[in-house]
Amino acid sequence: MSETRIDRRFKALKAEGRAAFVTYVMAGDPDYQSALAIVRGLPAAGADIIEVGLPFTDPMADGPAIQQAGLRALAGGMTLKKTLHLISEFREDDDDTPIVLMGYYNPIYSYGVDRFLSDATAAGVDGLIVVDLPSEEDRELCLPARAAGLNFIRLATPTTDDKRLPKVLANSSGFLYYVSIAGTTGAAAPSPRDVATALTRIRKTTDLPIAVGFGLRTGAQAAEIAKIADGAVVGTALVEQVALGSDNADAVKRVLGLAREISAGIRSVKKT
Repeated sequence: MSETRIDRRFKALKAEGRAAFVTYVMAGDPDYQSALAIVRGLPAAGADIIEVGLPFTDPMADGPAIQQAGLRALAGGMTLKKTLHLISEFREDDDDTPIVLMGYYNPIYSYGVDRFLSDATAAGVDGLIVVDLPSEEDRELCLPARAAGLNFIRLATPTTDDKRLPKVLANSSGFLYYVSIAGTTGAAAPSPRDVATALTRIRKTTDLPIAVGFGLRTGAQAAEIAKIADGAVVGTALVEQVALGSDNADAVKRVLGLAREISAGIRSVKKT
């Protein structure tokens, strides 16, 4: 594959001596324009890579906060086509920040894989995380995505043993997303000691950067992960700020405010 924005960003961060701040927000939550304002504001708030969630009716890996965010987006008329349009609008002002679409295969399958990859590439998408497509199904989307120049990012979990890990890593690119806890998004806080042990084992098998997510809510927690990982992923805590907002404008401010706080924690950790 040719070098992608994701590859370039991790290379630059390694030279800078710090971990990536990877944010997750739901497309269309609380509405299209507010979601666009959030995505546009995240780079200035410290986000290095932005994961944009695809709203789906049956998000089996997600906890209540992200499930509710997806339902709010769907109720507001958000679709995969509109999500790609949101990213293309973001790209009008930002050609550098990597964008990863994260979600489930059903909406992509319904849209049509070839059409989706063509439109996603044109919109400025850099990578995909499709949580319900295992490596055994790489011909469905992973291999076509790679051929289209998109990184296909896999998830590894505490239950991914040494026998399974090479299969997870097969055809993966961009980075590996390590799910720090067993369970759904936002379920509990990770143990830095357990994460460090897992990453030591995984790094024996891959040179891909490893970003750690699930359960990170504060700058202090993200800083602890930044000491041992190549990136810290925060999603549920940001998505929760939307529901806590008194109105849509306040929701945008709350999300970006928390992003700045967490970014400061990550940036306080310098690696040698």
